[in-house]
Amino acid sequence: MAKILDVRNLQKSYSSGSKQLQVLHDITFSINENETFAIVGPSGSGKTTLLGLCAGLDYADDGAIELCGVSLNDLSEDERAILRNQKVGFVFQNFQLLPTLTAIENVSVPLELQGAKNAAEIAKNWLEKVGLIDRLEHYPSQLSGGEQQRVALARAFSNAPEVLFADEPTGNLDEETGQKIVDLLLNLNKENGTTLVIVTHDLDLAKKTQNILKLKGGRIIDHVIKANA
Repeated sequence: MAKILDVRNLQKSYSSGSKQLQVLHDITFSINENETFAIVGPSGSGKTTLLGLCAGLDYADDGAIELCGVSLNDLSEDERAILRNQKVGFVFQNFQLLPTLTAIENVSVPLELQGAKNAAEIAKNWLEKVGLIDRLEHYPSQLSGGEQQRVALARAFSNAPEVLFADEPTGNLDEETGQKIVDLLLNLNKENGTTLVIVTHDLDLAKKTQNILKLKGGRIIDHVIKANA
């Protein structure tokens, strides 16, 4: 099975006053196509930093990352943006919807950036899949947190990404709503054959994936691989 993400000897630090704060230490792992993968660990363990590096949103100090068969080390910022638009989907804790756009417009944006002529039709179909066919013209402020995350899921899957990165997708939702979003996320992922990488503090969610990478202090302390999830 082909690798969709390959991370080798990754190092990352940030300046903190006159000191360098080492956030990630020698991180190495890989993810195959169509796998589900969770990155877990306590607050400050480097989870979100690692996700950002893997998605090409930030630059590592050292090491190598290959995403969808392309070396991120060799790409400019513009080239990384093109790769993300063509190959990657995102779901964030705070939804990241544009407040001045309706639900259908929010989902249409990445499709229009790809040049899709039927962006609105695709967006409508995806909003129907996530149960929001009656919310097409609603703005984010008119939607509940769960509904906003459903719009975000529709947007993430609408451009048929090879890999989807989800950063604490249930972090701003109550338990019942969060569980519905988890079920929807995993079902959509399975239906579309997408590789799913989730950063989460929710161990119940992590246990539903095929791989669990545990971080502590910016280091890998365990990597659990399950045959089925």
